[in-house]
Amino acid sequence: MSTAVALDECQPGLSVDLAEAVKHQHLSARTIHTYQHWITQYLAYYDLRSPRYLSESNVKEFLRYLVKNMSLSRARLNQAREALLFLYEKVLKKPLKRTEIVPKDS
Repeated sequence: MSTAVALDECQPGLSVDLAEAVKHQHLSARTIHTYQHWITQYLAYYDLRSPRYLSESNVKEFLRYLVKNMSLSRARLNQAREALLFLYEKVLKKPLKRTEIVPKDS
């Protein structure tokens, strides 16, 4: 399943909203690809539920899952976290509390 299809399946128009936010932030192609990857992984983890119905606690749970089950490096975990912050702050206009979403045991 492509990123655009996954995004639009969980929330119609989300791929367009993400593309617009990316354009306004002037992100590099590599950053865009990384953000799309982690946003798609996050949504897949929650069976493609709309991120509008997911909360900070869901973000924390996903990041904890990455730490405990995927053995991610700190750098990769930071990429995932930044991608989700971007999704909520820039795309959904629903900012998260940055200091509270970092898993304690990472």
